[in-house]
Amino acid sequence: MRQPRIPDDFLGGYERMLTDVAATGRLLLRPELDELRDLGERAAEAGFGLRQLIGLYLAETRRLWGSLPGAVRASGASASARTADALLGAMDTAVAALGEGHERAQRLAVRQEEAARREFVDDLLYGRSDLGRLAERAERFGLRLARSHAVAVAEGEERYDDVHPVVRRVERELIARFGEHDVLLSTKDGRLVCVAASGERERAILDAFVSWVHDPGSGYVGAGRVAVGREHPGAGGVVSSYEEALSALELADRLELPGPVLRAADLLVFPVLLRDRAAMTDLVRTVLGPLTRARGGAGPLLETLTACAGAGYVNAEAARRLNIGVRTLSYRLERIRALTGYDPGDALQRFTLETAAMGARLLGWPGSPL
Repeated sequence: MRQPRIPDDFLGGYERMLTDVAATGRLLLRPELDELRDLGERAAEAGFGLRQLIGLYLAETRRLWGSLPGAVRASGASASARTADALLGAMDTAVAALGEGHERAQRLAVRQEEAARREFVDDLLYGRSDLGRLAERAERFGLRLARSHAVAVAEGEERYDDVHPVVRRVERELIARFGEHDVLLSTKDGRLVCVAASGERERAILDAFVSWVHDPGSGYVGAGRVAVGREHPGAGGVVSSYEEALSALELADRLELPGPVLRAADLLVFPVLLRDRAAMTDLVRTVLGPLTRARGGAGPLLETLTACAGAGYVNAEAARRLNIGVRTLSYRLERIRALTGYDPGDALQRFTLETAAMGARLLGWPGSPL
């Protein structure tokens, strides 16, 4: 598509400047350079590129060259050369000033765009702002909030910001593969956040995000853990999915959950358990409280329960995870049965013990009192 011609209005007083330089051989003055910088800034704000602007000035220089007083009335080759040198110097200085003004406007536009994007991301993830206005702003950044969205959040060894190498790397890969629509990548509170629209495309985007953020390539340090919230409709759905992802990361820290990828859909039991904190506290106190009478306290026996559950009650595997012998593991299981009255070998009683152990970890017991 052909770009519109840049108007001659952006030449300002350039003809007057060149005429005076040709007549006197002087340099451009500071007020003239300031005028040129302002013209460059105005051209950028009007949407004209630096190449178009410089082309306009070069064409004007060529048009004026033969009619300038120093060039027409030069007394000889030496005088003509001095005039030409002065004019070329003035043109070079003018182009530099135009470029400074143009770049200044571009930097300001980038800062304004970044500020608008940051404000939008904050409003989107925290559910602030009028929903209609939020939806209008979302389209500017490639999202259509009438659809459903899911959110993935990545944590790394370092805090992520907008200029972090991993963030730039993942952003380039996502845009190259999926474009800039139906996906938003940003940072928030030191984490990397990816918002993707629903459907097969969403799953592909989030899978690619998880893959790239974990292994961004040679020379980059990948994220340690990524949590993916469930898909929810509307602008409020983005907030819900984001909060689910954050909760999954928090649960992973508290429960020392294995695996670099956490999906909120797989962790729905934990919010249910935490919903009635009083009942959970009573369960832990009643079922596991007697373990505090064991030599060394409740900690080793609670750790044994967790390891056995994780190993599918294969004693050899559980003992390996605990770095103890199988006989020691069997002794600990017998102590659990004797102290609590619940037998880890019985399916129903095992479920009670596992649920209580899970609740203990959620509550931070025995490190924190119930």
